[in-house]
Amino acid sequence: MRISPGYISSLSDDEVFVFGSNLAGMHGGGAARLAFMRFGAVWGEGVGLHGRSYAIPTMQGGVETIRPYVDEFIDFARRHPELKFLVTEIGCGIAGFSPSEIAPLFAKAVDVGNIWLPQRFWDELEG
Repeated sequence: MRISPGYISSLSDDEVFVFGSNLAGMHGGGAARLAFMRFGAVWGEGVGLHGRSYAIPTMQGGVETIRPYVDEFIDFARRHPELKFLVTEIGCGIAGFSPSEIAPLFAKAVDVGNIWLPQRFWDELEG
């Protein structure tokens, strides 16, 4: 099973930190702040790959507003098999969602070999 670490403080050359953001790209707290401080997230850019981080917006509404961004991320990861994407528990911190709400959005990622998901997402997807 491809389980992303519970806390990520450094990355290998081929790894990308996947975090929950807001559409405005104001990376002021949580994993977004870590992405900005350490992994190349760009202030003012709330979607996609920047440096060694990939932003998925989670603060714009309900779970269904997150789905298109997760789908876009999964498609991106499929097109970049040379990279290993370490997904954090996006949406489960400041955005206030639970793993049971967010994990199903990643169902299409189960068979994508370069996407690593948090243990609690796997628990929901395999449960």
